[in-house]
Amino acid sequence: MTTDAIPSPLRKIPQPSGVAQPIVPAMRDARTVLSRLGVEVRSRRKQRGWSRRVLAERTGISERFLADVESGKANPSVGTLCDVASAFEIDATELLGARFDAAQNNQRIVLLGLRGAGKSSVARSLAASLGWPVIELDAEVERSAGMKVGQIFELNGEPFFRRLEREALRKVLDSGPNPCIIATGGGIVTEPETLALIQLRTWSVWLRAKPEDHWARVVAQGDTRPMKNSETAFEGLVSILRERERLYRQAHVIVDTSGREIGAIAQDVLGAWKREHA
Repeated sequence: MTTDAIPSPLRKIPQPSGVAQPIVPAMRDARTVLSRLGVEVRSRRKQRGWSRRVLAERTGISERFLADVESGKANPSVGTLCDVASAFEIDATELLGARFDAAQNNQRIVLLGLRGAGKSSVARSLAASLGWPVIELDAEVERSAGMKVGQIFELNGEPFFRRLEREALRKVLDSGPNPCIIATGGGIVTEPETLALIQLRTWSVWLRAKPEDHWARVVAQGDTRPMKNSETAFEGLVSILRERERLYRQAHVIVDTSGREIGAIAQDVLGAWKREHA
């Protein structure tokens, strides 16, 4: 059954033996597997306080190739996986079997969704209920780059921005406030390594809305960029939402926001979080 067939605004969470279980996004394609592998290798290396050079010396694998593994770009052989696993003194299957650990990652809530989903507003409402700080990831990127998001895109392009975005998220997860609520940009899910970080190290929520609601909310906020110099901007928004849906669906929980008040949406998110982490 798809979540669309469920009348509740929350995606149902399987509850074997009466215990709510986190929804673990399936590893359905090679990019997802390799991205998660990279996150796992980097995390284990950092836990041991090793530089990439140290891991290279312990495995006989070049630093450059290890860098590609950690970024999800390399497709290592079984033998290479065994060498890396041996350095960590674990079974190779543990590297491939990386899973969301609710006990370790329940203190960072990440809100996902297209522009106009209500991420910032819901984040503030959650913060008021939980007493947690809110991290606006775009603001963290702007702080590190010394310029606005629009300028970064214009001067350096989207790939450069996505790298800064990933670095900003990793910095928050490695040394930022814990617990916290993280509001993200709409396109963050398009970068496999960043999505893997979200899946494995946070508790994520897709704030889902109809295209018309995304459009209306952005315009209501006084943002005229969506229709600037484009008579087909709305059709473009619909296309982007359709393309990203499979990525947004990899969130741990989905909450519908169309036609609903921010407070009610936040309470649904909070209720799901409490059920999974009680």
